[in-house]
Amino acid sequence: MKRHQAGYFRSTEIVIEAWETTLASAKALRAKTILFQCPASFRQSVENISNLEKFMSSIDRRNMNLCWEPLKGLGYGLVGSICKALDLWHVVDPFVCKTTTPERCYFRVHGRNGWRYQYEPNELEELVSLSNRSRDGYVFFDNSKMTEDALAFCNILYSSDP
Repeated sequence: MKRHQAGYFRSTEIVIEAWETTLASAKALRAKTILFQCPASFRQSVENISNLEKFMSSIDRRNMNLCWEPLKGLGYGLVGSICKALDLWHVVDPFVCKTTTPERCYFRVHGRNGWRYQYEPNELEELVSLSNRSRDGYVFFDNSKMTEDALAFCNILYSSDP
């Protein structure tokens, strides 16, 4: 496999095969949500946006929630219009960026000072308040203390008033 053929939502054999494998895995796991995370090198360009639009419009979604974490390089307004047009959930670290799809939250928290960070109780309370508890949503801890932080988050979430 040539590395330049993979990624960036290009219409290549390896990208199509990767999507089919992902969809089959999601079906086997009975998953209802798939996350697409772009590298920081995925910048705003006509080619990248066109590839993203073509890919998302052509794939078989099977009623899956498709979530997109663009990371850096795309403007907030553009991300919002893409999410709306392509029915994507905007994935963010809410301590860093506001989501363009607040009715469908998928938060990935990476640690305020890097991945070795452990969240304080008041920060987890803030995260609970940022989440939209009246709808489906996700909070994913992507830091070294992810298990401890997730358990503490759940304790706060389930002990507070809805």
